[in-house]
Amino acid sequence: MYIRKRTIRSSGGKKYTYLELARTCRKDGKVCQERLCSLGRLDELRGRGAIDRMIVSLSKVARDHWIRTKALELEANWSKEYGIVILVERLWQKLGLGSIIAELYQRSPMEVPVKEGLLCMVTNRLVDPRSKRSTYKWLGTVYSPGWENLELSHLYRTLDFLDGNIRRIEEALFVQSRDLFSLNIDLVLFDTTSTYFEGKGPVGLAKLGYSRDKRPDLTQVVIGVLMTREGIPIAHHVFPGNTADITAFRYAVKDVKERFPLGKVIIVADRGVVSEALLETLDAEGQEYIVGIPLRKWKVAEEVLGQGGEYQKVADNLEVKEVEKDSKHYIICYNSEQEGRDRKERASFVAQIEAELNRGGLTGLAKKKGYGRYLRVLDEGRAEINWEKVKQEERYDGRYLLRTSAILPPSEIARAYKGLWRIENAFRELKSGLEVRPCYHWTPSRVRGHIAMCFLALVLEATLERMLRIHNVEASVGEVLEAVERVKAVRVEINGEAFLARTDLPPLAQKAFAAIGIRPPPKVQSLA
Repeated sequence: MYIRKRTIRSSGGKKYTYLELARTCRKDGKVCQERLCSLGRLDELRGRGAIDRMIVSLSKVARDHWIRTKALELEANWSKEYGIVILVERLWQKLGLGSIIAELYQRSPMEVPVKEGLLCMVTNRLVDPRSKRSTYKWLGTVYSPGWENLELSHLYRTLDFLDGNIRRIEEALFVQSRDLFSLNIDLVLFDTTSTYFEGKGPVGLAKLGYSRDKRPDLTQVVIGVLMTREGIPIAHHVFPGNTADITAFRYAVKDVKERFPLGKVIIVADRGVVSEALLETLDAEGQEYIVGIPLRKWKVAEEVLGQGGEYQKVADNLEVKEVEKDSKHYIICYNSEQEGRDRKERASFVAQIEAELNRGGLTGLAKKKGYGRYLRVLDEGRAEINWEKVKQEERYDGRYLLRTSAILPPSEIARAYKGLWRIENAFRELKSGLEVRPCYHWTPSRVRGHIAMCFLALVLEATLERMLRIHNVEASVGEVLEAVERVKAVRVEINGEAFLARTDLPPLAQKAFAAIGIRPPPKVQSLA
């Protein structure tokens, strides 16, 4: 049996094509065709989708044969990443980056596909940070028709464009983010980090300086990032590697106050970069700050912790106490869960020291991080546990100390300092694949452009995190990106006709798409 078409002419002269089910048979010794039934007019069947439903219905009856037949006609050409491109492009649209880049590009003399190149590098940065050369190779594993004509030189030239336009991009993004999320901009956070070069690095930027990476022997750059208390990056700055923190703070604060309509800029810094000279300078300039104070290195910390007063609970596992000392304002923060962890860690250290001393071993023990503070070294290579020090350490369990000049409630000060983890996490993300280790970019423009590209990736990541929280998606950005990466595009051909098939969406990818307002693309679409 088979399907055939039969065309008839109506009395008015119109032609109509019908589908019929027919078979070949033999009558009176001759081969002939016999109509079994009429299936209907072809145009009407197509309009109602009846033909497709008929095929599906018949395939259920003769499934094995139909699948084997179609399998012989089906050719799969490739499978590429698809979901991550859809996700990033949607975030790109939400932030208005396409129109921002397009407007700046019109004023630029460049004739390279900047928007496509930047979108490509930012996408790669979010899921699989690579060098620009490796990113160019990665392009072949991703389905995005707009990227097909990208060349390696386009990626490098895009960094140059970005270096020359990042300030205007940041200013436009600030407006978009403020309107998108109704950001609270009465308080913003700023902190710095450094990242080093293996090799000489770019002239003018690569300098020896204080290294957060514990590599004072290598040249570096200093990077500052400004964020809202919600964790949305606003701006970044790149300084020569020998720039002192106070210099970076002064420049960045002055710069952002001129460029952005901010209520106030409060410098929030970790205890690793705090010095008396830095705080004296900030006090003299009237710059508000919230900083962590090293408990074991600053004498004033012992005096402050020893003062009485009641703690005020401000959140789960966070209590605060205000203390005034020498006209300076301090906040003691206490976390009961952290107190338990600190005690357990110290008990483990002491037990290991006791076991080592009982075996007569001392070599190198005092140099191990966290061990030396509990040892008292005697003459002739002997040592004992300093039990007085062990007891003294108990006062630090679960506690950290803040000093501030900001006129805010203690709870707000503590929360603002806790928000520092967002910047520290941003720095880890910024440096994890930063191509200055080893250095693939040798000019200041390319290094600054690369850091600017990493910053934009942080903006998109923070935007995604914010939208997930707004829509109660209980998953990290990393988990979402991993789920979205499993959505692939498969190019297939059936009888010479090309189609794009999409693999199924994992449940978390579906939630993420819904949170940022994406409708999943069709399971199958024609590429004609």
